[in-house]
Amino acid sequence: MRKFLVVLDDSRECLNAMRFAAMRARRTGGGVQVISIIPPEEFQHWIGVGAIMREEARERIHAHFEVFAKWMRDKQDVDPELVIREGDSVPEILSQIREDSEIGVLVLGAGSDKKGPGPLVTLLSRSSGDLPIPVTIVPGELSKERLEAIT
Repeated sequence: MRKFLVVLDDSRECLNAMRFAAMRARRTGGGVQVISIIPPEEFQHWIGVGAIMREEARERIHAHFEVFAKWMRDKQDVDPELVIREGDSVPEILSQIREDSEIGVLVLGAGSDKKGPGPLVTLLSRSSGDLPIPVTIVPGELSKERLEAIT
């Protein structure tokens, strides 16, 4: 089964990327894999404090994921899987793509503010020529109706 890999983070544009991935998966008989990356700088504390912070980060990710997963299950009939990795975002996303041969498309949400499309879109588009899969960039300001029409 072909999977759409989508990044779960705290950005606004993440919502449209999730919607797009779920709608495309439903319409094509694919799956959705949601990846969330815990940055390494969050744990540069004493060992005990770092372990507690790591566990709290995982709990936040699971809670955030469950909101999207419930919508995907209830509205799109897609049961997403969650992958949590620790490290720098781009290398971890690329590693996940290399390690899971079922991933067929990387879906990213693009921000629409003056800062640009966002760090992931910027960094991954620079290396997109070397990626083994296509990248779909979903505008953060696209309406739900427009997303439904194009998926």
